[in-house]
Amino acid sequence: MKLGFIGTGKMAGAIIGGIIAKDIIPPGEIGVCDIDPAQTQPFARRGCHVFADIPSLVSGCETVFMCVKPQTFPQIMPDVKRGMRPETLLVSIAAGITAQWIKDAIGFDCKIILAMPNTPLLLGQGAVALARVEPATEQEFCRVKDLFSSVGIAGEISSALMSEIIPVNASSPAFVYLFAKTVIDKAVQAGIDETAAKNLVAQTLIGSACMLRDTDYSPQELIDMVCSPGGTTLAAMEQLERLGFARALGAAFDACVARAKELSRMTDVNR
Repeated sequence: MKLGFIGTGKMAGAIIGGIIAKDIIPPGEIGVCDIDPAQTQPFARRGCHVFADIPSLVSGCETVFMCVKPQTFPQIMPDVKRGMRPETLLVSIAAGITAQWIKDAIGFDCKIILAMPNTPLLLGQGAVALARVEPATEQEFCRVKDLFSSVGIAGEISSALMSEIIPVNASSPAFVYLFAKTVIDKAVQAGIDETAAKNLVAQTLIGSACMLRDTDYSPQELIDMVCSPGGTTLAAMEQLERLGFARALGAAFDACVARAKELSRMTDVNR
């Protein structure tokens, strides 16, 4: 097998789905394993190979994606270790799990790529942060980057910043959804049809994202373009400033990073 997946949840399903849809790797060269055998059946129906246990999957695959929760890593790593070969490439998508922690658990200087994806991968619109950890090669990194690019965009960062990147792309969709929920709820209270409000808010978010990505304007310049002197938007922005909107988002960013580092310490204790 070229690829193996430990865990077959939504993220694994999105990655595998994108790979198959783009004909990057045929399903017959993709292996899956899950503690709940029923979870692997949809992948088996698509032509993927189902492994009975983690050691056999790891030993039988060139690249292994570890798609389980951080708290589960201490439980699976002894099995991963039993199947590891020096040439095996591990790809971890778990928050708070460092490359050094994985190397210590495996027992040798194994090849690792750390990945921080987000849920829009499910629609092929993901944003994935990647970090190459030696002795993983640049060629191997590019191969994994291409895989993630099949379900969105992928960018490289330092492995030392994997906790700091979480609120940037992995957790931030929840911030956006909270904004959307608040606006839609207020629209409904004002008598606006919920479906109409949802569609208008969604398209506004899409258009605003395109303005941010596809123009040379800075975020502040884009804000200024919307805020006419003495206008309605400026009145709204003054309330956001008074109530600490930016400060709250900054505090949320810091809390997200702190929790990732706490998870790292917890797994160290559990191991």
